[in-house]
Amino acid sequence: IHYNNKTSAVNLYPGTKKLITASELNTVEALMEYNFANAIQNIAEDHKPLVGYTVSNGEPVGANVYDLIENVLRKDYSLFTFNINAEPVIPDTFKLLVIVKPNIPFSESEKIKLDQYVMRGGKILWCIDRLQAEMDSLRDLNRVVAYDRNLNLEDLLFKYGVRINPDLILDLQCDFLPFDVNGNGQYEFLHWNYFPLFQSKSNHSINKNIGLIAGRFVNTIDTVKAPDIVKTVLLSSSANSKTISAPALISGDENRNAPEDVGFKQHDLPVAVLLEGQFNSLYANRMSKALVDSLEILGTPVQTKALKPNKMIVISDGDVPLNSVVKEQPLPMGVNPYTTETQYQYTFANKDFMQSCISYLINTSGLNEAKSKDYIVRLLNTRKVDEERTYWQLINILFPVALVCISGWIYQYRRRKRFAS
Repeated sequence: IHYNNKTSAVNLYPGTKKLITASELNTVEALMEYNFANAIQNIAEDHKPLVGYTVSNGEPVGANVYDLIENVLRKDYSLFTFNINAEPVIPDTFKLLVIVKPNIPFSESEKIKLDQYVMRGGKILWCIDRLQAEMDSLRDLNRVVAYDRNLNLEDLLFKYGVRINPDLILDLQCDFLPFDVNGNGQYEFLHWNYFPLFQSKSNHSINKNIGLIAGRFVNTIDTVKAPDIVKTVLLSSSANSKTISAPALISGDENRNAPEDVGFKQHDLPVAVLLEGQFNSLYANRMSKALVDSLEILGTPVQTKALKPNKMIVISDGDVPLNSVVKEQPLPMGVNPYTTETQYQYTFANKDFMQSCISYLINTSGLNEAKSKDYIVRLLNTRKVDEERTYWQLINILFPVALVCISGWIYQYRRRKRFAS
């Protein structure tokens, strides 16, 4: 697309496979209108929306956020890294605040700033790991203890309508990891239940026509009662999953014996929730007079209730927006570094999901509604086609010729009869 000396490319098929299946073709067709409209909107905008990426609580800033920063945020938005501690308030100029995998507890001062930012209409995308569980420890020690990070966000998120639980999801629908199953250094690729794969229910324009999303050490989310807040589950576990509570010992030896499928009885455990409505402040009538006065001086008076309907998204996995790094080179988001050169190589839809979440929170033009349309490919019954191929070939080839011949004979017969009389 060309506009005012600017050029934007529209990727019609994001896959990497040479052969496109019917379902993939259907998805491409369904997203075509949205992809073109989104590209036109981005290239026609004079000023890109300002997005803040927080760095005050141990959020990653290295190569493992390269794809998110460079190919998602900087591509379509004006990005600003923001330290919540360094400023008295979070500016309203931020259309969205992105908080990715913090590991340092939030102070009450930081939470007040976040709360008031939401009350003034600011939107937040939370990607939170409540438990400390990393692959580095598992790789080095073959075991890791998952324990609570104590981020001090429980009361704030509870007020908005969700609770991230101190547990981990184990799912039979999961990604692969290499394991030394015999202890002799010969590795085999086995399913690793702590790396669940989430299949979209396509129940919202955000997750419509989105492929599998890969997670790592994911917590569950409970929705709790919050007045005037509508909760929409965007991602959830498969029909064969279970949870373990923290503190939990995770060992690589677990995969030496195949997991008992009968134990995976839970299903549809929420891991990503969209919250929409009139949020209420956690700090209504709880702030000191000195703090209230200081906020008045800064031109941001205390709000006990959101000024207008707002929205936010909570994802209980901080690894969803991260990318792996191999030999100091960042991989695309959603790529498993252990399977890049194997038959199990696959690019999951993490980037598509993050782009869709950010776009929905920022754009108010209703562009995302273009993704909610359903397109159904009317496929032929292949067995019936094989059985009746000759019959239909004769119908399509001989019948039109016979029809022309019969019509010509009738025309000539009526003509001769007319002029003979």
